[in-house]
Amino acid sequence: MITWTSASATDVGAKRKINEDALLARPELGLWVVADGMGGHAAGDVASNAVIHPLQQIERDTGLPDFVDAVETAFMTVNQQLRDYARDELGGRTVGSTVVSLILSQRVGVCLWAGDSRLYRLRNGQLTRLSRDHSAVQEMVEAGAITQAEADRHPKSNVITRAVGGAETLCVDASVFSPEAGDTYLLCSDGLYNEVAEDSIRRKLSLPAEEAISKLVDEALDNGGRDNISLVIVQVAGSN
Repeated sequence: MITWTSASATDVGAKRKINEDALLARPELGLWVVADGMGGHAAGDVASNAVIHPLQQIERDTGLPDFVDAVETAFMTVNQQLRDYARDELGGRTVGSTVVSLILSQRVGVCLWAGDSRLYRLRNGQLTRLSRDHSAVQEMVEAGAITQAEADRHPKSNVITRAVGGAETLCVDASVFSPEAGDTYLLCSDGLYNEVAEDSIRRKLSLPAEEAISKLVDEALDNGGRDNISLVIVQVAGSN
């Protein structure tokens, strides 16, 4: 048996006036989500909250496959709602949100995502990214055009290629893995990982969840806090 505890925080950052991020923590369901809206006031914050809203009511009455399908279906439904909202209320201007979600059960973990919000796992001191950015820069890295170090400071690092609301058809990627006692998972928006180096993230994730959350937010702010900062930490333990 494994059990889990979680902690979460969102901060407007040092430069923005509006927090366009939203997050969800429902440990009783084994469900956590971070969404990062884009499009400014009356668009970005609407988009991220629209992604979270249906998951606040969702229940886990059946097995894991059905629950994963229900979460993905919610993202698809919101995608169409945001397309309609952009057309009817915003003159067709783009409104959307990235999303990264973690779903845990006793034997299987699932990450569903679209965009460049990320899921990391710390296991035995090693930090691994379980999601893959849907971004122009990530595509350049995978094509061998630039290195990962160059990508981290590339001027187009904020150009994403997939988001809820970004296109008529939403393609949600999935990663499936086996959770283990001792794992720590981090869901975060780019406002965190653009300000805090992965080695620093790795070190802080070894702390208790609430302390790690506080230190990560403080470091992101100290390093400029140029964007909204949102993160969820999930720590897995063994149980007899």
